[in-house]
Amino acid sequence: MGFLAFILGPLMALLYQLIPNYAVTMIVFTVLVRVCLLPLAIKQQKSTAKMSVFQPEIQRIQEKYKNDREKQNEELMKLQQEYGYNPMSGCLPMLLNFLVLFGIIEVVYRPAQYILGVSVEAIGTACEQLGIATNNATMMQGQLISAVQGGAAPAALTAEQIAAMQNFNTTFFGMDMLGTAGFHLTPLLVFPILASATMILSYAGTNKLSGMGGQMQGSMEVMMWVMNLMFIWFCFSAPVGFCLYYTAGNICQIGQSFLTYKIYSPEKFKAEYQAELAAKKAAKKASVTVQVEENGELVEKTVSRHELNKARIARARELDAAKYAGERTTPLTPAEKEALAASAPKKRRWGKKAEENA
Repeated sequence: MGFLAFILGPLMALLYQLIPNYAVTMIVFTVLVRVCLLPLAIKQQKSTAKMSVFQPEIQRIQEKYKNDREKQNEELMKLQQEYGYNPMSGCLPMLLNFLVLFGIIEVVYRPAQYILGVSVEAIGTACEQLGIATNNATMMQGQLISAVQGGAAPAALTAEQIAAMQNFNTTFFGMDMLGTAGFHLTPLLVFPILASATMILSYAGTNKLSGMGGQMQGSMEVMMWVMNLMFIWFCFSAPVGFCLYYTAGNICQIGQSFLTYKIYSPEKFKAEYQAELAAKKAAKKASVTVQVEENGELVEKTVSRHELNKARIARARELDAAKYAGERTTPLTPAEKEALAASAPKKRRWGKKAEENA
């Protein structure tokens, strides 16, 4: 899922040329990504506010038809079509955030390849020459850069590549962003702790400000927590550069939640959508006067629009039944198919000579 590294890596490398510090580049890159995704986040906020209006109705349908999944899906689809909302419309920003996150993980694991531009073959050969385990792809490139900065000069690398690794500034407040905190009591442990704390604040704040607080279903709630905890595990096992990105992303998410809340207040839009929903329901129940034929005479009747639609459908079915009364509407049985094939006239085959005579 880290395929976006082919795009994010060169962009981060370009940014590193302007800001020659790996950690600061990671923070600035995070802010820029969040700014680019802000329009989608605003759209997601609006979609979430609208979705919260229909959540009670969705839960009612799910409870009513819990033993009939087909009918449940049919009623949910009817609800979507009738009131024009799409439960998947808010998923795009979330999907993009996850894809960018996995892309950043790929870049953090392989900074020599994506930021410094060293080929995979040269990296693998250099690691073999220095005795660095090549089966640990997540830490191999960081160890190579650290070894070169410590004075190693593998023959597989050019002088320019060695110089780029030696000058690669990966320190942040005196700590190396290529290191891994693990679960040991080291100064690097502060980064996964910050990532964990900001994740909890970001998730809780976003859930509350989006208008979906308390309405998310149990399975969805568990899934969201599991996914966030998965990234926390990455923070303890991946280079702390990822922790820095994740922490900066969570802080940006908190600020973004307050901003989108100001632009699209869930309470305000929920009230508007509820009024719109009530108006549509009232229009659906509104009565109309129509002329119907009874005993050969036209009489006026007052019916609801729902009853009118049902009557129209019933009348259309009657007309179709009368029109196609003499036609068969059921498929042929195997025996009927064989009998029909046997009774069909055989096609006359014409030889070349017969065709010429004809």
